Amino acid sequence: MGLTIVEKILKKHITEGEPEKGTEVGIKIDQTLTQDATGTMAYLQFEAMNVPKVKTDLSVSYVDHNTVQIGFENADDHKYLMSVAAKYGIVYSRAGNGICHQVHLERFGKPGKTLLGSDSHTPTSGGVGMIAIGAGGLDVAVAMAGGAFYLTYPKVIKINLTGELKPWVSAKDVIMKVLETFTTKGNVGCVFEYGGPGVKTLSVPERATITNMGAECGVTTSVFPSDETTKEFLKAQDREDDWVELSADNDAEYDKIVDINLSDLEPLTATPHSPGNISKVKDLKMPVDQVCLGSCTNSSYKDLMTVAKIVEGHVAHPNVSFVVAPGSKQVLENITKDGGFKNLLSAGARFTENACGFCIGNSQSPKTEAVSLRTSNRNFLGRSGTKSANAYLVSPETAAAAVITGEFTDPRELEKQGIKYPNIEMPKKFHIDDSMFIFPKDAVKTEIYRGPNIGNPPDAQPLKDTISGDVVIKVEDKITTDHIIPAGSKMKYRSNVPKYSTFLFEVVDPTFHDRAEKIRDSGKDNIIVAGLSYGQGSSREHAALCPMYMGVKAVIAKSMERIHNANLINFGILPLDFKDEKDYDSIDQGDELELPNIKESLNEGKDLVVKNKTKGTEFEVKYTLSDRQKNVLLAGGTLSYMKNK
Repeated sequence: MGLTIVEKILKKHITEGEPEKGTEVGIKIDQTLTQDATGTMAYLQFEAMNVPKVKTDLSVSYVDHNTVQIGFENADDHKYLMSVAAKYGIVYSRAGNGICHQVHLERFGKPGKTLLGSDSHTPTSGGVGMIAIGAGGLDVAVAMAGGAFYLTYPKVIKINLTGELKPWVSAKDVIMKVLETFTTKGNVGCVFEYGGPGVKTLSVPERATITNMGAECGVTTSVFPSDETTKEFLKAQDREDDWVELSADNDAEYDKIVDINLSDLEPLTATPHSPGNISKVKDLKMPVDQVCLGSCTNSSYKDLMTVAKIVEGHVAHPNVSFVVAPGSKQVLENITKDGGFKNLLSAGARFTENACGFCIGNSQSPKTEAVSLRTSNRNFLGRSGTKSANAYLVSPETAAAAVITGEFTDPRELEKQGIKYPNIEMPKKFHIDDSMFIFPKDAVKTEIYRGPNIGNPPDAQPLKDTISGDVVIKVEDKITTDHIIPAGSKMKYRSNVPKYSTFLFEVVDPTFHDRAEKIRDSGKDNIIVAGLSYGQGSSREHAALCPMYMGVKAVIAKSMERIHNANLINFGILPLDFKDEKDYDSIDQGDELELPNIKESLNEGKDLVVKNKTKGTEFEVKYTLSDRQKNVLLAGGTLSYMKNK
């Protein structure tokens, strides 16, 4: 039997376990990336491991999230990150160099290698044939220290592409179709592998857009073959030597095959407040207040040049605020060289930094009750920075149409205005300038800088045999990590866990922190009860770290997403699923719950019994934990577990 691309790469990287679907394996990580919002805590945890140098082939520390420096906190974090990089042999990408996923794709991504990143959109590099996985910062720190990354050996779903995209339809519409097909839940433990004759019609940036947003489906990662198109992209980046051919065997077997005919697709959009709410653009008619072009999903040379050609000779509609965030310094330099910058500027574009910016809500928040069209990957409630705003996820082409018309417009309608679709060719050779990287050989080694906002990771406690406390909050389905702990302007406190914890669940219930603090300080445990797909979205480990600090000992949900489940275990919080989902309805916020005999049940592999002391009832919960994960929990989290090994 032949092998899939996923199986071929994992086969060369498994260090522990057997390649049996549904079982835990440990894999060697070749490369890591962090960004400044998650990186500070990741490197604080790495420091705690007392390892003299990183042990990966390559580790890169990017500054791309908290680049808006209001107050001292972000600048202090960046100085800390630079000093850590110099000491431990890490490449440092300075603020202004670009968004980690775009830059890594350009300068470091290698077919056939593994990449672990402290950002959920790390699978972007699957566009060049990597197994690229998003994870919590602690998992990345372990990988930098030479440890394995553990994952459930995945099911592989082949998405078979046929046909070719028509004018005005783009890669963003492909991944929207995938989201419409698979939704945002129920795909944990799977990998999307793209194949079929349609693959060769897609450039690497288009492939990267598709793998980037596979994260919204909840899959472990997504991957494309490495073919002649990949080779040409790497050659244009002066990295042809990094290319290897990589494809699935003809007789490879998949757990599922889904066919998508690219020729049948039309412009699509994700409507508020989920990437899974897919509609046809032609069915939406409404005025638009803001258009934001960029983010790690759609900020490549091809994306920006396409819009630049569409809007050439036009000025943004008077009611539209038009924002452009290039994905990298390289992108900005190349569109400037080829006339794209001038076209966009003349069309009224407001250029922001080569950074995440508007996508994470730390700048360019729209007006009250605005309709904001964004080429980014998430449109969760309040993520834009304006809770009352309605954010729609669209392709660059649909964004350009709204810039010109001032309303939601099917971009194909622009043909009626005499605007022809521009077929942008990828450069044979990009203008390359790596001067914004500080490589280890050039780094100036100094004392590690620690500003007053930077604190050590809080200590976790060993798992109790009996968890007894109150349901501090009960939440509905699809609670994201944005709901749990906000991004935007609050991210500057990620190095300061006590301060950052004050914002827990503020979008859902602003009284959460005071209630949790009162329960914790009384000596009781905090317990969270949740619906389906709890913890979807960002990889931010603070959605587990801050609850741990506030005394949360267990989360009981109908289902949980992969990264958040792993983060809970990393910080000693017991992740549990209802054995019967109907039991969710029998619990109220404030109920007193007791989980006795936990250690015995884990050792014997038995389901746990939960006593609702308020209601006088009992129900069972289940868990999916490897022996290693049980030991991590018993130790109180990964850092404690590593110290005790």
